[in-house]
Amino acid sequence: MGALSFVVPVFIAEIAPKNLRGTLTTVTQLMVATGVSAAFIMGTVLRWRVLALTGLIPCLILHVGLFLIPESPRWLAKKGREKEQIEIKDYIQTLESLPKAKLLELFQRRNLRSVVIGVGLMVLQQFGGINAVCFYASSIFEVAGFSPSVGTILYAILQVVVVFLSTIIIDKVGRKPLLLVSASGLVISCLITGLSFYLKVHELALKSVPMLAVTGILLYIGTFSAGLGPIPWVIMSEIFPLNIKGVAGSVATLVNWFCAWAVSFTFNLLFSWSSYGTFILYAAINAVTIVFVVLLVPETKGRTLEQIQAAIR
Repeated sequence: MGALSFVVPVFIAEIAPKNLRGTLTTVTQLMVATGVSAAFIMGTVLRWRVLALTGLIPCLILHVGLFLIPESPRWLAKKGREKEQIEIKDYIQTLESLPKAKLLELFQRRNLRSVVIGVGLMVLQQFGGINAVCFYASSIFEVAGFSPSVGTILYAILQVVVVFLSTIIIDKVGRKPLLLVSASGLVISCLITGLSFYLKVHELALKSVPMLAVTGILLYIGTFSAGLGPIPWVIMSEIFPLNIKGVAGSVATLVNWFCAWAVSFTFNLLFSWSSYGTFILYAAINAVTIVFVVLLVPETKGRTLEQIQAAIR
């Protein structure tokens, strides 16, 4: 999963037209969201052992399908698209002529800004609390007094719908506006969820607690899926220079998964410390994301990879 999360966006960035890079990359995230949402819904009716076994089915299909995928040059030739063949060949020759990048090269001045942007977005994406909300959604609903099954189904459906909508508008609206709207929505949703638990802890307006909690969580997953979920992967595939793309992308993916583990591991500890304080903390981190995007993240919509590199440097 980690390798696919990195390789697929990079592959798309290299071969897709500049006006379709965002859409095509987001489609891959839509497929991921659909699979995750399907597992969430099935989890409301299946025991966890049966659910785990059903996960073998897509894995088998993927392995069989990989053997059936034709080589891209042959497919291009079959379709009479020799120009694309030449472009791929030129790209490969350029890539092979460059010296192999080492880890320390990521910290060189000419590469530092793109690395900070790519890795920074991955850190902020995860520390904003997505895996805590994703993995513990049913528990959050239950503690707030809302039906875990109903809440989980609503969560799963909303996630797919919003990611689908983002695939339509990402190459029209742009990456940066969607990131800013998404991060702003995350701040608001975390504050709403935090408010619901504050009221519960202090036994104030208890009847409003379940609705506030479910509103906050659904708003969270909706706004996350619209921007901060898929777009960091799009930008990561676009901003790294050609010679360090492999190393930098691998580091960004490693950081992303490490942060995902850290958030998942610490959520129960934070929630035990303060249920509403946890979401206020996530709101603060998402507020930092807004500042980060405004100050550092360039708009890459409609630009070639060469133009993006020139703008960053």
